[in-house]
Amino acid sequence: MSAPTPIATPCVKVCFVDGESGLCLGCFRTLAEIAGWSRLDEPVRRRLMEELPARRFRIRPEKLGPA
Repeated sequence: MSAPTPIATPCVKVCFVDGESGLCLGCFRTLAEIAGWSRLDEPVRRRLMEELPARRFRIRPEKLGPA
């Protein structure tokens, strides 16, 4: 029996949610998305991961540091 395939995640271990945007400063997910990530099916996770880079612009640049 082979080991289960790990769930893809955008987590970078920088877990701090910006109160203004509601997004994590590390992965750009919402708290609800973070909490429910393991329960989402693969197509939904893939779609969200495609959206995440664009979310960076919803956070004021001075909160993120250099890109």
